[in-house]
Amino acid sequence: MFDELHEIERRYEELAFRMSTPEAVADMAGYAEMTRQYKELTPLVEEYRRYQKLKSDIQEAEDTLEQPIPDAEFKDMIQQELRENRKNKEVLEENIKLLLLPKDENDEKSVILEIRAGAGGEEAALFAGSLYRMYTMYAAAQGWRCELLGLNETELGGMKELVCAIEGVGVYSRLKFESGVHRVQRVPETETQGRIHTSTVTVAVMPEAEDVELEIDPKDLRIDTFRSSGAGGQHINKTSSAIRVTHLPTGMVVECQDQRSQRENKSRALQVLCSRLMQQKQAAYDKAYNDERHSQVGTGDRSERIRTYNFPQSRVTDHRIGLTLYKLDAVLNGDLAQLVEPLVLAEREEKLKAQSGGQ
Repeated sequence: MFDELHEIERRYEELAFRMSTPEAVADMAGYAEMTRQYKELTPLVEEYRRYQKLKSDIQEAEDTLEQPIPDAEFKDMIQQELRENRKNKEVLEENIKLLLLPKDENDEKSVILEIRAGAGGEEAALFAGSLYRMYTMYAAAQGWRCELLGLNETELGGMKELVCAIEGVGVYSRLKFESGVHRVQRVPETETQGRIHTSTVTVAVMPEAEDVELEIDPKDLRIDTFRSSGAGGQHINKTSSAIRVTHLPTGMVVECQDQRSQRENKSRALQVLCSRLMQQKQAAYDKAYNDERHSQVGTGDRSERIRTYNFPQSRVTDHRIGLTLYKLDAVLNGDLAQLVEPLVLAEREEKLKAQSGGQ
């Protein structure tokens, strides 16, 4: 591990030198890439340097204690410092292991979020709206920007389906765990006998595609315009500015009607299409990969039920990590960190286990 860290530090210093040269500053694209790499390596190199300093301090203290020390109080002070430094060294080693874990290349990206009502009719559509509100409130707390791209509402104010963009740094790293089936258990307002109904909502979280990542042949697209429609809202205009894009090879259809102009709707629809095609490509890769490792790690099927929201008990259960919280109101009001952070930690632990198993 430490041979690798030495090479990373050398690379870090080389980047710092190259970034200071006039040639690098003149090449804007190259300079931006070097800056990105330098920033990415900084936390790891800083921890490594702390670790090296701590190792040196520990060695110095051990050498001192091997010599006769007439002052008992001074000796106790060195021994106490040595114990603390050894503990800190263990903590730094764990931090470095985490920083060395392979990163998901999509983690820093913005996302396209799709929410669709599943089983349960109007009750599912109403809960889809609750989930959308939860995600927008969580996003606001993180300083991210949300933009509604498409919405199909019900007469009672529910959401059959919606598509939105959530933009910011590290959005995918936190929201990627939300993909899957969300189950809600509660008594609908229309239920006269007080029976609990179970409904489902599906959520898809896709890293936002960049133009350079996926090229689509224009001949593979059919683009239609139509008049925007919806249950209301000032953002809906009644001109023929809504766009429907059909990807002919796959039959995938994307509609966008919430932007102010036809051009903006087309741009957003193509962006959503790219993200869906990327996800489809990734899903095919994941299936092949998981089929190969099925006997060791299970299916990894993203369509499995991932979470249950039980209103009578004010309970939220994440079935993937067996976490139950009796804080349903707080979660639905955007306090999603209580669920997201344990999922992030669980993912890290799985990666550490896989890394240890491969060594």
